Amino acid sequence: MIGLLAMLITFNTFLAKPLDTQAAEGLDIEAESAILIDANSGEILYAKQADLTLPPASMTKMMSEYLILDAIAAGDISWDTTTQVSDYPYSISSNTDFSGTGLTQDKDYTVRDLYNAMAIYSDNAATIVLAELVAGSETEFVKMMNEKAEEIGMKDYKFVNSSGLSNSDLGDDRPEGTNVNDENLMTAKSTGILAYNLIKDHPEALEVASQTQTNFDGKQITNWNWMLPDMPGYLKAYGYEGMDGLKTGHTTPAGYCFTGTAERNGQRYITVVMRTESEEARFQETAKLLDYGFNQFEQAELYKAGTEIKDHASVPVAKGKEDSVAISTKDAVTTSVKNGEEDKYHLEYKVDKDKLDADGELVAPVKKGDKVGTATLVYDGDDQGNINGGSYTVDVVASEDVEKSNWFMLSLGAIGDFFAEIFTSVSDTVKGWF
Repeated sequence: MIGLLAMLITFNTFLAKPLDTQAAEGLDIEAESAILIDANSGEILYAKQADLTLPPASMTKMMSEYLILDAIAAGDISWDTTTQVSDYPYSISSNTDFSGTGLTQDKDYTVRDLYNAMAIYSDNAATIVLAELVAGSETEFVKMMNEKAEEIGMKDYKFVNSSGLSNSDLGDDRPEGTNVNDENLMTAKSTGILAYNLIKDHPEALEVASQTQTNFDGKQITNWNWMLPDMPGYLKAYGYEGMDGLKTGHTTPAGYCFTGTAERNGQRYITVVMRTESEEARFQETAKLLDYGFNQFEQAELYKAGTEIKDHASVPVAKGKEDSVAISTKDAVTTSVKNGEEDKYHLEYKVDKDKLDADGELVAPVKKGDKVGTATLVYDGDDQGNINGGSYTVDVVASEDVEKSNWFMLSLGAIGDFFAEIFTSVSDTVKGWF
């Protein structure tokens, strides 16, 4: 029998992957840290100091959005739930140095209105009001933020408040257990992970983030994301085709930051730039990253779902009516293909050892769709990795059913094995006589 415990199957395919991203096509991003991510596969296509920990400013609010949308999905609150403004967020709203719409006390605000103010106009006070509504206090909400970050696989992060302001701006109202000089901290990569999971789990976040303007409490507020198409007035010049999110940020320690996302013809990219020099620069550098993605890569389905594994179309099966089962990929293999690098990838298949018996065989019955292993895309070059923490993999499954053999046939097999062992033993004994 063929032992499969260490079986590794390699076959050629077509895939793209960028070169060393620091030298990619001479791309020069004027930001202290930056990243470009294929939002479909999670592949990192460009990175500049993407593991450098920096203050994210109001990009923090993406995590607040995440938890609020989680609470809505769980039924803990609804878009129509109303709440009022406590003294703490009111003091923030009254400070004209901070981004805000001017909330008032003793008035009911809906979750929808507050969320819009937060996501569109980066309202700090509205964020705190929502944090208090969801968790009872911003202190408890910050605990939830850090727990969520760990849950989705973020690395190198620290959340100390819900808004992204410096803790020194919050004074004695800052969340308990945090220091007055604390800042929220993220890397471009961890920010990309946050954005990737936010829009994957809550695509409705983009429905709000893509609004150029909205009315709030009788006032018209305009999105800080100048790259949205059809922005009003002079901002229209910054519009970028396909842009529909996600979050700007600015404080003195953070500089000018932006997490952007755009989609064209089914291909979506996520970008992060941190500590750029100006409000305009964060959008100009984002445009460079997106142009690189859309111009240098093409979304391609490399393998259809149900593709058989070349040269290894089946796996041995024990105790079945058939002695093998055909295998194939469960899902299609789709990713961004970079121009001119079609031959730099291969696909490796590895069987799941836990599915096999001591002889390296699957054991009947086997059902169509049962997972038997994984197929992993491997880049023959400087792999920048995947924000999901591993490689691009798809499941390999059984393509058909294999029923368990009936008791009579199994008995015959057992008898045959018994006499075969006796014959072998006798033969060895006879050989010992001569």
